[in-house]
Amino acid sequence: MFTVYGDRKSGNCLKVAWVAAHLGIDLDWRELDILKGETRTADFLALNPDGRVPTLVLEDGRSLAESNAIIGYLARESALIPADAFAQAKMRQWLFWEQYSHEPYIAVRRFQLLYLGRSEAELEPKLFERGHAALALMEGALAERPFLVGSALSLADVALVAYTRLAHEGGFDLTPYPALRAWIARVEAGLGIGAAGRSGVTS
Repeated sequence: MFTVYGDRKSGNCLKVAWVAAHLGIDLDWRELDILKGETRTADFLALNPDGRVPTLVLEDGRSLAESNAIIGYLARESALIPADAFAQAKMRQWLFWEQYSHEPYIAVRRFQLLYLGRSEAELEPKLFERGHAALALMEGALAERPFLVGSALSLADVALVAYTRLAHEGGFDLTPYPALRAWIARVEAGLGIGAAGRSGVTS
């Protein structure tokens, strides 16, 4: 069994739980509250000097950080990673894009509104502008195919659905994005996640 240190408030952490549940991998989930500074303790920093969740710990004690690296490791022999070399590269393209062009705007805006209690007036306008640009790009891609990489669920969908499905909590109205909304429903169904989105997590 793998040990995962995570915070259920984080979509990055939920990615790991969803992939593990989808693949039938048992996790020993250790819940940490990032708002209480529980990722800054000496014990946790010994596992991950960057002090962030999720962090995966293997049975032999080795640790792995960064959500997309972790889900890639868990899914390394599964259908969530396309067999075709180009399709696999496209999947990884989306994974990189998610961390650089999607999460920094949509997830950050949600965190500031929902957990830090900031008002709309206090937020940087670029978070809203670039967040909608990311959603529009996804809408264009999903108007042509059911999933981000062809016709099958992949890690690209897992990574990007995590915060896209919660974009409304960051003030993003998804009404203008019908293909995106249909995709969210398909991915949720494929992963077997409901409104809580916490399947696969055991204490």
